[in-house]
Amino acid sequence: MWDNYRLLNFVTNTLLVAVAAAVLYVLAQHDGMPRFLPLKEVHIQGMHSPKVKLEHVSRQQIERVVNEVQGNFLTLDLVAVRNDFLRIPWVRDAKIERAWPLGLNIKLEEHQVLAHWGTHALVNTYGEVFRVVLDEELPVFTAPMEINSQEIARRFRQFNEALAPLQQSIAGINLSSRHAWRLHLDTGTILELGRYEIEKRLMRYVSVYNHSIAHLNQEEALAYVDLRYPNGFAVYLPEHKPPLKNKHNTRKET
Repeated sequence: MWDNYRLLNFVTNTLLVAVAAAVLYVLAQHDGMPRFLPLKEVHIQGMHSPKVKLEHVSRQQIERVVNEVQGNFLTLDLVAVRNDFLRIPWVRDAKIERAWPLGLNIKLEEHQVLAHWGTHALVNTYGEVFRVVLDEELPVFTAPMEINSQEIARRFRQFNEALAPLQQSIAGINLSSRHAWRLHLDTGTILELGRYEIEKRLMRYVSVYNHSIAHLNQEEALAYVDLRYPNGFAVYLPEHKPPLKNKHNTRKET
């Protein structure tokens, strides 16, 4: 071993670097040197691409967090800085990295809005609820707090794909505490799917719409379609007109 000069040089250099880093760290924390290795540059970019422009996180919010950073290049707590950025309402995720020699790289991911969650929150494209009020016309999801919002987001995409051939889409979803699904379409029609076989019931609506339901009332959209029948459905027209039924079995399921 002692004859291996390359190995000895490697060990020596490694020890020197370790000692130098330790000395720098001690000096950086010394009370008499608070300005040792101060941060000089802060770079802000998107989480997945440097070219992604932040739409909802303001420059003032970023500067407020950066100005409250404690410590210098070596001593700052990256986890604490990340948590400070995560407190900004529109930030979904953050990644903080030191950038040699005296910089800091901050990568931020904003929430991408999918729908309103009730009246006081939003749902992002991951199905996660976050507390921001946004005055925009979006689909509205309503459900008890214990309901998994990610399930509703997944179903929302599934339902829209099924309705695409009819050029209809979801304007709102209501999921009851009994796990019964009610869809509000952009046409104004309400679809009652109930708790069971909801995909099958929705596809029944899609399959018969053009040659059956669409001709029931051509002047305005249907008010309500109850699809909870095993072999048919009930259609309620606007202005409280009597329902038109198309079913073989009159027993309604939930």
